[in-house]
Amino acid sequence: MSSIGLPHFLIVGAALFALGMVTVVTRRNAVGILMGVELILNAANLNFIAFNHFVATPGSLAGQVFSIFVIVLAAAEAAIALAIVLAIYQTFHTIDVQDTDLLRQ
Repeated sequence: MSSIGLPHFLIVGAALFALGMVTVVTRRNAVGILMGVELILNAANLNFIAFNHFVATPGSLAGQVFSIFVIVLAAAEAAIALAIVLAIYQTFHTIDVQDTDLLRQ
C-alpha cells in the first residue's frame, strides 16, 4: 500500500495552478479572473505546506508562516480588487474586462 507523499501534493498543486491560469486567461468577467488568481495563490500555499512537511527540518514552521502571509495578501488583494471592480462597474456599467478599453487611452 502506498502512502501519500510529496509528489502527490505537487501534482495537486500543479493542477490547481493550471486551473487558475486557465481561469485567468479565459474569463472575461473580472470576478472570474479574481477567482483564478485565488486558485493560483492556493496552489502556492499547498506547495509551501507540502515542502515544509516533507523537506524542512522537523518542527519548522516556515511553510505555515509563508502560507498565512499569502492568505493575508490574498485577502487584501481581494478587497482592493473588488473595490476596483465596483468603480469600473459604476463607470462602465459592466465588469467585462474587454469592454473597459477606455482605461488604455
